[in-house]
Amino acid sequence: MKTELLKVDEKCDEILKRAAELIKGGSLVGFPTETVYGLGTNAFDADACLNIFKAKGRPADNPLIVHISRPEDAEKISYTNELYYKLAKRFMPGALTVIMPKRDIIPGSVTAGLDTVAVRCPINKIAHKLIELSGVPIAAPSANRSGKPSPTSAKHVFDDMDGIIPMILDGGDCEVGVESTVIKIDESSIILLRPGAITFEMLKEVCDNVSISSAVTEELKEGEKPLSPGMKYKHYAPKAELYLIDDNYVDFVSFVNERSKTENCAVMCYDEEAERITSDKLLPVGEKNDVKKQTKRLFMLLRKADDMKVMTIYAHLPEKGGESLAMYNRMIRACAHRVIGGTNGKI
Repeated sequence: MKTELLKVDEKCDEILKRAAELIKGGSLVGFPTETVYGLGTNAFDADACLNIFKAKGRPADNPLIVHISRPEDAEKISYTNELYYKLAKRFMPGALTVIMPKRDIIPGSVTAGLDTVAVRCPINKIAHKLIELSGVPIAAPSANRSGKPSPTSAKHVFDDMDGIIPMILDGGDCEVGVESTVIKIDESSIILLRPGAITFEMLKEVCDNVSISSAVTEELKEGEKPLSPGMKYKHYAPKAELYLIDDNYVDFVSFVNERSKTENCAVMCYDEEAERITSDKLLPVGEKNDVKKQTKRLFMLLRKADDMKVMTIYAHLPEKGGESLAMYNRMIRACAHRVIGGTNGKI
């Protein structure tokens, strides 16, 4: 299969109409959102959705997110409630995914056999128009091979999906850089399953009863089924072995300088540290206090490390809260919970 890589914006009607027809007909299309690039198809087509799993090499127990063009379209595919509309008023369109009981129109191949469906209304103009033109909700996980760092540019999608899917829409780099916040709701409470740009603190402003699933920071228990994408033990992983360093117990600069003498390693450091680190394979993530920039650059830098053909990557262990929780969640899974130093360190 020849894969078309096409530069677009929301005004490229003819290209977007072609992409929409592919999706409606059950083909797979890579497309941008504000979070990461998605790999989308018709959410009502069970076989097409199964092809997403095949294209990605994705485990069959990992549910997909269904993208809609208007918050109220959730009524067609799920059983909503008052809390959903409070959240929609505050955060939609945007980087929030809400899990609710599904309607029968959504096939089990989308939900991995669960009786719930994950619903999101993206704010990205290209994604928004693509959903509208398709005339169907779009089931879409991130457009990468399963387990690899998620794609934040069309090039990343092409690197993983060339020859596997017919079309990739290049809408430039993603603004957020990590996947959407995923929550599960009932009438009066929220469980945070995957952190993202919509933080725990922001959710608390809408609902007093918000809790964080242990799977956000810890490993899934034996036999526990993932309720949300991204809950697997190892996820977002580069080819090199990633290790996180707990700054409270280990001097980062001294440690990586010593390791760089004998190891083929890359170092993800803060901008302020770069001049003091002797490695020639630096991956500056941004200033120490600029969490948004660090988050946006994370997956790009993990992929860049693979291009360097290093064996090991060292990076700071992010804070486990606030804006940093999304970084912590992605990195602790990318490294399979390998932490150097600290009471929770495994090395």
